[in-house]
Amino acid sequence: MRRLPVFPLGGAILFPRMHLPLHIFEPRYRAMISEVMAKDQRIGMIQPSDNEDPPALFSMGCIGRIAEVEALEDGRFNIILAGEARFRVVRELEVTTPFRQVEAEPLSPAEDDPGFLSATERAGLEIEAQQFAEHLGYQVEWEAVTRLDDETLVNAIAQIAPFDVAAKQALLEANLLTERCAMAVQLMQFYGRGDSAGSATLQ
Repeated sequence: MRRLPVFPLGGAILFPRMHLPLHIFEPRYRAMISEVMAKDQRIGMIQPSDNEDPPALFSMGCIGRIAEVEALEDGRFNIILAGEARFRVVRELEVTTPFRQVEAEPLSPAEDDPGFLSATERAGLEIEAQQFAEHLGYQVEWEAVTRLDDETLVNAIAQIAPFDVAAKQALLEANLLTERCAMAVQLMQFYGRGDSAGSATLQ
């Protein structure tokens, strides 16, 4: 178990071995970055699960190490988080800090080892990703994409694609890469059809 300051941000997820750039401007999160930079440089990225004030939190997030930080003159920060391990929220702590903190249980390296895709799964994912990118008007260097390893490709789609909060959380909570890949394909098909006005239902 570990005490972990958290940054609740809907639509922003982080995976182990991935990176996430963030612009920190709210005073409470500027205070959080200042504090953790003087300690272990770790924060927990987690999504809010409702629209209350303060919002409830989903039960799983990802620990991020502040790998790069740019302190701006007005007190804001630009940071890049390097994902280390997913974590489960055991409980939220009562704190006097302006930012929220939780007691977190990091997943073990074995639990966070996602595995690999079959050649068929990889080919299907790349085809769907190309069609989805064309639908959104994204400019993608596909030759570079084909050189990505399976985990990076799947998790990059999960982090970057404009899926809703619930869909992104389902991707984060998928333990096996094959499961996450199948979800990503289904979501790209759903959003690519223009059905995104509703919520996706993952089978």
